[in-house]
Amino acid sequence: MLILFILQFVYIFLLKWFDPPVTLTQLGSLLSGYGLKRDYVSAEEISPWAGLAVIASEDQLFPDHNGFDWKSIERAIAKNKRKKNRIAGASTISQQVAKNVFLWQGRTWFRKGLEVYFTFMIERVWGKQRILEVYLNVSEMGKGIFGIEAAAQNYFNKPASKLTRTESAMIAACLPNPVRFSVRPISRFVAVRYPWVLLQMSNLDNDPDIMKLLPGRIVKTSPSK
Repeated sequence: MLILFILQFVYIFLLKWFDPPVTLTQLGSLLSGYGLKRDYVSAEEISPWAGLAVIASEDQLFPDHNGFDWKSIERAIAKNKRKKNRIAGASTISQQVAKNVFLWQGRTWFRKGLEVYFTFMIERVWGKQRILEVYLNVSEMGKGIFGIEAAAQNYFNKPASKLTRTESAMIAACLPNPVRFSVRPISRFVAVRYPWVLLQMSNLDNDPDIMKLLPGRIVKTSPSK
């Protein structure tokens, strides 16, 4: 047990500078027949619109919390008590990274407990910029598609560095369930949700705490760009 503890601690520190070789979710996609398309890129090779889009879509308090959005967690617990046949989540970007990099998909209390631990650790060891960079590289963004570079190439035939505001919003809109909700051809869910993501991006693109976390520099354009 001591050796395992030391090894996972070393692994966490190594991933502050190196990309994870593979994740259990990626292996699951490969074994399930969806395949595995991924191409890790550095933060400098990612459009700042992509970073802003996932924050707007998934975790607007990302710069401000310590890994956990307690108010959202309380609301999810209350909702789950009212509608026991539906499970509401409240995972932050940090929690999603902890789950995607170190753990497996599922909702058991044991896995959630491990998720709390790894979220706590990456918040303190990696920092917000690295967490966002890893999120953009390892998150599932379609059937067998992992990371913003693979998503940009697959959906728009361009590198992640060239993604526009609208294209980034479309990719972010699929994140609640990227296997079910398609970007290209566009599913009804993504078609309805991505304009909302664009609106949230407009509300956040003057927030200095968010701006300093994004790769590159936001260049203001018209909403249609």
